[in-house]
This record gives sequence, structure tokens and C-alpha cells, in this order.
Amino acid sequence: LLGLLSSTPLQAEQVLVAVASNFSAPMAELATQFSNQTGHEVVLTQGASGRFVAQISNGAPFQVFLSADQDKPAALAERGLTVADTRFTYALGSLMLWSADPTLAIAGSEILHTEANSRIALANPQLAPYGRAAVETLSALSLVESTRARWVQGENIAQAFQFVESGNACLGFVARSQVVAQGPEAPARAWAVPPDMHTPIRQDAVLLKAGANCAACRQLLDFLRSPAATAVIRR
Repeated sequence: LLGLLSSTPLQAEQVLVAVASNFSAPMAELATQFSNQTGHEVVLTQGASGRFVAQISNGAPFQVFLSADQDKPAALAERGLTVADTRFTYALGSLMLWSADPTLAIAGSEILHTEANSRIALANPQLAPYGRAAVETLSALSLVESTRARWVQGENIAQAFQFVESGNACLGFVARSQVVAQGPEAPARAWAVPPDMHTPIRQDAVLLKAGANCAACRQLLDFLRSPAATAVIRR
């Protein structure tokens, strides 16, 4: 018993994190690094940022929120549900139009015309910032009305990606991080949407009221701004 106790960090804590779907893969890697360094356990729940706002507003016990935009952490701050002076931008999101079909090369937005009968996956623009960016992109291309009947909406960017990956949609507006995770050949089947076609996707992190007295929560947020974490995010 004494041996077991001596091998367990006496100050180990559990951190409950709500993380935007597009950042779930890098956050899983970062959580492992953080846990290995500190002994703290990081429990991740991924989903749509808008859905998290509703859950947190209704008492969900999340302590740290990693949103896919700035608006939702700001909205929680206005409701008094965050800790002052803890919000910061941890990543800049990048939108891509992608296909899982290895025979389909995507050089630009023209694919939306040549594949005129193909379904297009996107995240729910009411809940997910990447979905909103997708609709803004289609609007910039004057393609909202002509493509709307072909939209297949997922609650979040993870579901939109699954629609494309499974073949239920030929094309999909997804996060660059998801495409990169598929391997070096995947970007050849993707068009990087010019950032001036949609509102910048600045992703903010914030400490929630439920984590106000959690030292490990603050350590995790500090870790996300460290050079080691930044390197993982850039990759």
C-alpha cells in the first residue's frame, strides 16, 4: 500500500475539457503529453461549440472550454460563466473542401460545378463555426441557393468529416487538421479555402467557473501556450 501511494502524485487532479470537434485529434495528443508531465488526468468531450455553450449554460461541469471560435467563449463570459482574464486564442482554423475519393482531384472551387449532382457535407452553421464558414464560402462563390438541396449537415465538423469519409457525401467542407491527419496524399484531394472568403476562425480557450479553483486546469491552459504545445498545433 505504501508503495502504491508513493508512486501516485499526491496532487493529481482531473480536468474536464469540452473541445471543439476539429481540435479533438491534436488535443488528444496534447492531453497525453500533459498527463505524462504532470500526472493530472484530462477527460475530453468533443462536440459542436454551440452545443457546449448550451450545456455549460445549463450546468454541465466542464472546467475548460476549447471552442472553434471566439464568439462562444465571449458569450459565456457575458453570462458570468468564465473566469476573468483567462481567455486566449490557441489556434487559427483553416477550412478545406475535401473528398475521400482517390480518383477525384480538387484544384479549386470548380469541383462544386463539375460534381453538380454530388452531396456536400458541412457542419451545422447554427452550432459549428466551421459550418458557418462553409456557408459564408458558398455565399462568396454565389452558390448557396444552387447547392442548398445537396447539403448534408452534421451537428459538428467531426460528423461532416464522417459523411465524406464514409462516402455518404462526395465533397465536404472540413477542417484542415482533419485532412492532414489522413496522410500526405489527402491534401491532394482538398482545396484550401482562401481565408478572405469567410470570417477568420480564431479558436479561443477559456477557464470556466467550474474550474476556478482547479490548479490543474490553469496548468493545462498554460501548457497549451507552451512551445511544445504550439509545435503540435502547427503540425
